[in-house]
Amino acid sequence: MLTVQEEPEHDCFEGVRTRIEKNKGTIRRQNSDYLAYALLDAIVDGFFPVLERYGEQIEDLEEEVIVEPTQKTLQKIYKIRRELLQLRRAIWPQRDAINSLIRDGSGLISEEVRVYLRDCYDHAVQVIDMVETYRELASGLMEVYLSAVSNKMNEIMKLLTVVSAIFIPLTFVAGIYGMNFNTEKSPYNMPELNWYWGYPISLTVMAAIAGVLLFLFWQRGWLENSVKIKSDSRNK
Repeated sequence: MLTVQEEPEHDCFEGVRTRIEKNKGTIRRQNSDYLAYALLDAIVDGFFPVLERYGEQIEDLEEEVIVEPTQKTLQKIYKIRRELLQLRRAIWPQRDAINSLIRDGSGLISEEVRVYLRDCYDHAVQVIDMVETYRELASGLMEVYLSAVSNKMNEIMKLLTVVSAIFIPLTFVAGIYGMNFNTEKSPYNMPELNWYWGYPISLTVMAAIAGVLLFLFWQRGWLENSVKIKSDSRNK
């Protein structure tokens, strides 16, 4: 048996070494084909802790996408999708290699070890299924992110529309009183400009218009999400 380990810091063979050094199980009484199975099984099983961490990251991203999606969230989703694709490319050839050892009928592999290899093959298939599941979840997160961003933009536009709708009649009133018609030339040239209480009355009318509009918007339920967005922005 010859093994090549490219990255010593990520040692998935430590468990096999410990079994050999401490004579645990039957590994020291078996042939080299069993050792090959033990190494392959250690490699495949080493993917499960990695996938577990990816599952936790995806769960955290789900909450982040729903509560507060940002540009960094999108970058995290792209990163996980890319890494899961690399993981799939790494495990797929191993599945084919294990399947080849099971089916080629070589005399180097005993029937007893072939049974173990079938179990190892099932684990490899399980890893691939988990990778595909997480990739689908990551793709779903991308759709949820785009939907959340679009919904947030719609709510912001609704808020701006409500504000604009309130100020349009106020601007109209202010525009009328901004016309400088000479009241001395004609009694019809804005006689209210000479009223003693003209300015307070105009402000009261404008405030009343704004209040009526706010009441109508609230009654129709148009202010609920808009007020929530304004509150969230203050908390940030």
